[in-house]
Amino acid sequence: MADEIELKLELSPSAAVAIEASGLLPGGSTRARQSSIYFDTPDHALDRAGVSLRIRKSEGKRVQTIKAAGASTAGLFARSEWERAVMDDIPVFDAATSLPNSLDDCIDTIAPIFEVGGDRRSWIIAEGDATIEVVLDRGDVAAGDRQSSICEIELELKSGAPSALFALARKLDAVAPVRLGVLTKAERGYRLAGPAPAMFKAEPVLLADGTAPGRAFAIVAQSCIRQFRLNEALLLAEGSAGALHQARVALRRLRSAFSIFRPIIGELGSALAADLRWLAAELGEARNLDVLLARTRPGSLHDHVALARDAAYRRVGEVLEMPRTRQLMLDLAEWIARAGWPGPAEEDLPARAYAVAALDHCYRRARKRGRKLAGLDDADRHEARKAAKKLRYAAEFLGSLFVRKRDRRRYAEFIASLQALQDQLGALNDLAMAALVLEKLGVAGDAEASRLTAEGQKKKLLRAAEAAHGQLFDLKRFWR
Repeated sequence: MADEIELKLELSPSAAVAIEASGLLPGGSTRARQSSIYFDTPDHALDRAGVSLRIRKSEGKRVQTIKAAGASTAGLFARSEWERAVMDDIPVFDAATSLPNSLDDCIDTIAPIFEVGGDRRSWIIAEGDATIEVVLDRGDVAAGDRQSSICEIELELKSGAPSALFALARKLDAVAPVRLGVLTKAERGYRLAGPAPAMFKAEPVLLADGTAPGRAFAIVAQSCIRQFRLNEALLLAEGSAGALHQARVALRRLRSAFSIFRPIIGELGSALAADLRWLAAELGEARNLDVLLARTRPGSLHDHVALARDAAYRRVGEVLEMPRTRQLMLDLAEWIARAGWPGPAEEDLPARAYAVAALDHCYRRARKRGRKLAGLDDADRHEARKAAKKLRYAAEFLGSLFVRKRDRRRYAEFIASLQALQDQLGALNDLAMAALVLEKLGVAGDAEASRLTAEGQKKKLLRAAEAAHGQLFDLKRFWR
């Protein structure tokens, strides 16, 4: 068994050519043609257990590899790996094969799921005091009749500190654009084997009670970065409204994590938080126009909004292509991987104790901000909405720490009630933003615009929001 520490980077084929020609990598490289078959059960039991099984053929030899999911921080992967030589494309299962015992009953159903093939070029280089293997993979993944291309660089740490991986990544990005990679080849294959996603929602955050709060923050932040990068890739490829919305959700979740865990991380991430705020704002106009367009009936106003939306999406593409955006993801991943926070007294608490205090704080703030919603102006209602969102994110980040049956029942009720409040506050915010966007477009006097901002809608939404607020804060807290 060996533990890998590697940084995965995604790039275009033209960027790969530029990096190869740059002189940044030494001339002494190795080349190989590789093909890999990935195996699983029909219901993907291995994948659900966090295990990948493949047989790779290269230079006439076959190697069976089993990888177990381990700690990872966005693009930085640390995994357990077992390898053995095999004679053919049939997996070998014996006493030396490291599969979870829970999979024993399904070994007979394991079969090929997808294949990955392509060319690999690798170098061994020195970066400061570290030794790094640089691997450039170009190829395709195929599942049934579906296929997609792969072009990625993996930086595997052979010796030295993980910071050397990020230093080298920045040098590569200075030659040609590279982006933080968050998908393994196995994940690419499994995604290809299923329906094509239009967006990626947040994945569940799972924490163990013994986890230190600083480590809990790292796990939460990793989840947020992964969600952003998955949706960013869809945005760059397709420009879909769902991917844009979920990319912004990922940024909001990460900014909320900075706030929820501030007693642990202090102000060390303030510069990163400022960049996250900038990026979220840059994506905001396109999102506002998406929402407005969906509420606008066919006609001249709809056409006007659609033109503005197209221009806003072009701006989104420009922002995502900026070096500042790419560097932000690398900076975040490195900062989280270092986890060098000062560790005040709160860090000595188990995560569950820290969660109780954090959830209490968010709860009190959301309850206070949402009182007498009908009497608040748009700005104060927006603050109430943000407080409700932060409470929702805190519950999702920390909820897995509360495992009793009663806790899980209360958690489900709490999240459902909180979602109902968020829906009403979101609709009120959309109404307020519609007026601002229409005014900015110079069409606030249009008849259709008047329908979109009618005061009657606000009164109805305010009544529903006040009722939802009352119902939420009548519930028992799942963490108490």
